[in-house]
Amino acid sequence: MAAGAAGVRPVTAKDWIGFFAMVVGMFMAILDIQIVSSSLAEIQAGVSASADEISWVQTSYLIAEVIMIPLSGILARVMSTRWLFVVSAIGFTTMSIACAFAWNIESLIVFRALQGFLGGAMIPTVFATSFSLFPPDRRAGVSVMIGLVATMAPTLGPTLGGYLTQSLSWHWLFLINVGPGLAVSALAWSFVDVDKPDLGVLKGFDFPGLVFMALFLGTLEFVVEEGPRNDWFEDHAIATAAAVCAVSAVLFFRRVLTYHNPIVGLRAFKDRNFAIGCLFSFVIGVGLYGAVYIMPLFLDRIRGLNSLQIGMVMFVTGMFQFMSAPVAGMLSRKMDLRLMLALGLGMFGFGVYLNSILTAESDFWELFVPQAVRGFSLMMCFIPINTLALGTLPPEQLKNASGLYNLMRNLGGAIGLAAINTVLIDRFALHMSRLSDNVTTARPGVQDMLDGLSGQLSGVIAGDPDRAALKIIHGLVEREAMVLTFSDCLLLMACVFAAAFLFMPLVRKPRAAVEGGH
Repeated sequence: MAAGAAGVRPVTAKDWIGFFAMVVGMFMAILDIQIVSSSLAEIQAGVSASADEISWVQTSYLIAEVIMIPLSGILARVMSTRWLFVVSAIGFTTMSIACAFAWNIESLIVFRALQGFLGGAMIPTVFATSFSLFPPDRRAGVSVMIGLVATMAPTLGPTLGGYLTQSLSWHWLFLINVGPGLAVSALAWSFVDVDKPDLGVLKGFDFPGLVFMALFLGTLEFVVEEGPRNDWFEDHAIATAAAVCAVSAVLFFRRVLTYHNPIVGLRAFKDRNFAIGCLFSFVIGVGLYGAVYIMPLFLDRIRGLNSLQIGMVMFVTGMFQFMSAPVAGMLSRKMDLRLMLALGLGMFGFGVYLNSILTAESDFWELFVPQAVRGFSLMMCFIPINTLALGTLPPEQLKNASGLYNLMRNLGGAIGLAAINTVLIDRFALHMSRLSDNVTTARPGVQDMLDGLSGQLSGVIAGDPDRAALKIIHGLVEREAMVLTFSDCLLLMACVFAAAFLFMPLVRKPRAAVEGGH
């Protein structure tokens, strides 16, 4: 009801202030997915964790956030958008403080899970509010702002995290949330007013559905995150989690499709544009989180750069995202959104393809154009997909649909990262085997190189120069195998975006659909 009313009443300065506060909260929640990625070694030392345990600092946050995102739709209807957002922001800020003062790895994992769960509600509420609060003619500009925030946060996360850790300490990865978190909570409480609580939604609340959904999404996230590191189903814990995931998925979908008041409504998927928009959101998640994961890994392992140097390279993407925002906003008002989406997907895929042309010497300027193309294209993708997925739905479905839409992007990122890790392991083994078969002393060039290195090392090192020369050759083979592996991963990601074009003919014209729907 309120959403519909909000579509015809004028948007006031109070609305803008409250909405801007919500966008800042969303930025914090998305940023914290990646802010720890460049500082895991420092956190590991700080809480005396093992290499296997420290990965849970990211995994626990993602699992909890993935569970909360679809749940936020029904919570927003019960509590109202304002109450849900304020509780989420305060809870996120409180858990950020707890993370900074964690005394061991177990406490840090628990606090990170609570931080992700509480903060996860801030993401979909922004998307739903943008469509219920603003009239159709204002949504293009609002989508630019949301898109810029949602896509820049993962890009800036490693850069900001590396800077904070090197300048201060890893504790500030979490303490930096305190000031903005309190400000966002106060502003949202004072200025957000788009709907009212509806406690009637609690009648017949689907608690079994909630349990099945939590088990399904939680174990799915666990399997795709931990699988590549632990030989997938060879590991007992992953095999058990996969079995729980399969059973709970069946029970969850059966419950959702048969219960009169399901925890998550899937009716929105009857809208073709929403279903395809969610598919494209999944693809964007693969590219957005995958590229931010692969490039720092390449720059660290192959180029040996520190977190600040990696941040400078990655910042090119963020800079061009920012520069493209006004261009994308203008094009979204003048161009068929289907054409704009095709252009954005094509540019992103081409940028990732250019990134795949790697050598062991690739550095800032070699990576500048691919990063720039990829950064510029993100807004060209995000704005049309956002409007396509949510712009044709009736107001009463927006809150629930927004959760599902954002869930698809996060699942795309999680499954994409799992696929990337699997490819890194498998392709490295393949390239290492092939190169090792060809780089043998039977080849004259290899023997000449060994003789030359042995001569240079003779009298310089204390040990056997021939053995040292062989070790150098082995290191070069490993490095080149890893470069080829990174190229394969990026090429595969480019193919995912090329495959997305197959669904473009199914897309209805968004602008006409939006106007007709309102």
